[in-house]
Amino acid sequence: MRGNILIAYYSRSGNTRKLAQLIHQKVGGTVHEIQPEIPYPASYNATVEQAKKEIQAGFRPPLKTKIEHIEAYDTIFLGSPNWWSTIAPPVATFLEENDLSGKTIIPFCTHGGGGRGRIERDIAKLCPQSAVMPALAIYGSGGKDAEAQVSAWLKSMGFTEK
Repeated sequence: MRGNILIAYYSRSGNTRKLAQLIHQKVGGTVHEIQPEIPYPASYNATVEQAKKEIQAGFRPPLKTKIEHIEAYDTIFLGSPNWWSTIAPPVATFLEENDLSGKTIIPFCTHGGGGRGRIERDIAKLCPQSAVMPALAIYGSGGKDAEAQVSAWLKSMGFTEK
């Protein structure tokens, strides 16, 4: 389970970006930051409220960034903060805009206490023709244990570090 690797992620605070960078250091591949056309508010509380409304309404924000030649990738590490027990709306947009049929999706998320939530199940609903692997969930930025947690998770799925 390797092939061409894409590490696609959305990060508001930088925590999910940190995990994406750790994964990239360990397995290589192409890194792609998912960015909405209109950034979320600087205020955490305003972002939480906006995200809650978007998720409840099924809103998919337009993206500023697009990935070229998604068909070239076999394995997609997909990173998102856990917002209201699911993926952030920009990540849902990314999944709906790209045909990931036949690909392996490996989710990773950062959270403030909600763990994985429904992230794996919700990704599988949006990508029914993809194999969705067990997600890595890290509290906050993971602190000094983040690298060890990422390494153990990758090893559990058969990835050897480059």
